[in-house]
Amino acid sequence: MRTYIVVWYIFLIFSIVLSFHCQRGEEAGDGRPTIALIVKTLNHPFFIDMQNGAEEAASKCGVNLIVQGAEREVDVEKQMQIIENLIQRKVDALCVAPSGSKEIVPAILKANKAGIPVLTVDTRVDTVVLNEAGGRVETFIGSDNFEGGKIAGKCIIERLGGRGKVAILEGIPGHETGDARLRGFQEAVDKESEIEVVASLTANWERDQGFNVFQNILQSHPEVRALFACNDLMALGAIEAIAAAGRTGEIVVVGFDAIEDGRDAIRKGTMEGSVAQHPYEMGKQAIENAYRLINEEEIKAYNPVKIELITLENVN
Repeated sequence: MRTYIVVWYIFLIFSIVLSFHCQRGEEAGDGRPTIALIVKTLNHPFFIDMQNGAEEAASKCGVNLIVQGAEREVDVEKQMQIIENLIQRKVDALCVAPSGSKEIVPAILKANKAGIPVLTVDTRVDTVVLNEAGGRVETFIGSDNFEGGKIAGKCIIERLGGRGKVAILEGIPGHETGDARLRGFQEAVDKESEIEVVASLTANWERDQGFNVFQNILQSHPEVRALFACNDLMALGAIEAIAAAGRTGEIVVVGFDAIEDGRDAIRKGTMEGSVAQHPYEMGKQAIENAYRLINEEEIKAYNPVKIELITLENVN
């Protein structure tokens, strides 16, 4: 009996020691820093490209990469939960493409409190709300969406010869990305006295809503000659609505993001053009800048990524 008890105690002590070492190993990982990229959704080609760029940079920098996102681009609460979970995991840096420019601020404050640097990608945080809350973002990596909207506006003006009725499919109201594109487009067309915007409605970045909303616009404004959609998914939905109405080739459609399906539509002639942002480069720069921060190097407050109009002339 005594022998059994001694053996049992030895086994218990061994198990405790083994458990302790396993936990230490789990916390330490492989000794490399961990950077998290939190995108708006993993279901969109734009953010898949961003992830690919991040993976390339992570491999070159020798860091562990975590990429997470919500099911839907509009799910701000889920994105905030993801960030809070990553803070609990004590990642070394957070690269965030905010689903909500204002709504994301509380999650950023929690990261600041935990001493985890935050970098924003593609979409800026609302600086007024962030500053009032006492929060901090290290840098923004992305394109000038306002300029992109102006580029789209100039394209439509040129294709219409400076005259005609235009519709807009907006992004989510109050979100910096879509709002900036919308403002840029409006600035361009407002200078043209014979260009009239007859409808400007949200389709929440989604293809099926782009179809439904533009179908309604065509019924109420059959005289529409052009459409600016603040992203390609909405533009592609609108193109389907145009086809269903038997009006393919009659309406100039310009999108934003230049995703592969959008480029295919340009090749087919159902989309006039799309403003390209280069998300692969965004993801790459995000990880590179996060790595510099981890190594206590200085980085720029703004890291611009080029923007350009893709048409049939340069789609390939």
